[in-house]
Formats: sequence, C-alpha cells, structure tokens
Amino acid sequence: MTTLGSQYRGTREFHLVYCELIRAARSRDLLYYAHVARILGVHPTGHHMARQVGQVLGEVSEDEHQAGRPMLSAVAVNAAGYPGDGFYVLARRLGKLTDPISEDVFLRSEREAVYEAWAGLQDTGVGV
Repeated sequence: MTTLGSQYRGTREFHLVYCELIRAARSRDLLYYAHVARILGVHPTGHHMARQVGQVLGEVSEDEHQAGRPMLSAVAVNAAGYPGDGFYVLARRLGKLTDPISEDVFLRSEREAVYEAWAGLQDTGVGV
C-alpha cells in the first residue's frame, strides 16, 4: 500500500535516484537533495524542489519499507546535513518512529540500518 502515490515510480528518474541512494549507502555516505534535484531536472533550491525531492525519496522509502528494508532516504540530506520534516512524517506514518524515540535517535538508528543493509553487496561494475 502506498500513501504517497506514484509520481516517480517506474520512471528513469526514480531508478537513478534509487541507484544514487544505494551508492551512498554502500559508501556509508550521504546524498544531498541538490543532487537529487538535478536528477529530477528541477532547480536545486526552493519549495518546488523540496516537494519533488520529498516525493521521490518518500516513494523510494515506502517501497523499501514494504520490502522489509530500512528507509533508504535516511542517507539523503539537505544542505545543512539533515533530512527534511517529510522524512519523519513518513517514518511516523509507517510506524517506524514512535513518540518515545527522538527524531535524532531514530535518524542515527535508521541510517545505520541502511548502511548495514547495503554493506554486503559486491561491486560488479554493472549498475547496482
């Protein structure tokens, strides 16, 4: 069940963003929203960028959650190095972030889970 709709699912942009998120996860790195915006072909700042980047990252994380994996968008951050509010809204909607857990604690835990989930893959040189 999706709650965000499917604006990007199945598109080239969705798959490119997904691959970049996995690349960041495998490197224990971060992916900046401005890079995601470039992939989507939107200006790298502003409200439109925030909506579009949030949409595609939300779709990816919903799919990952449905597949039993952590929210891959935990490695995606704004220029200040933090995820937007939409990350936490989706985490609550998915039942992953509960009131007793602070957002900072959840982010660190979810990001580490993402890094661990993607750590064991061998680089075949053929995409992800």
